[in-house]
Amino acid sequence: MSDLEKAARDAVEAADNTRQVELIAAVLQAQQLLAQQQPAPACQHQARPGRSAGEWLGIGGAVCVGGVGLAIGFIAIAIGSVSVAILALVLRSMWADVQRKGR
Repeated sequence: MSDLEKAARDAVEAADNTRQVELIAAVLQAQQLLAQQQPAPACQHQARPGRSAGEWLGIGGAVCVGGVGLAIGFIAIAIGSVSVAILALVLRSMWADVQRKGR
């Protein structure tokens, strides 16, 4: 084997090694670029935290007190309506008596 053939074979081998080194360098650069990329933000709005058990108990208590107050108010309206109806009947009866006595 002559020096020329040996040199040619070494040149081809070096060229192959250079190509492999270039490919490895490209893969490493791609990995570095992927590692440097920032992940996209999931969302931009502020999530409102949920209510605690104490808040729900407070809301439930307020609804109960409001319901009882509303019921008492309707009972007062009903009692007032019955009172007005009884008053109207009594006044009508008195008016009828006055009309009969006046004749």
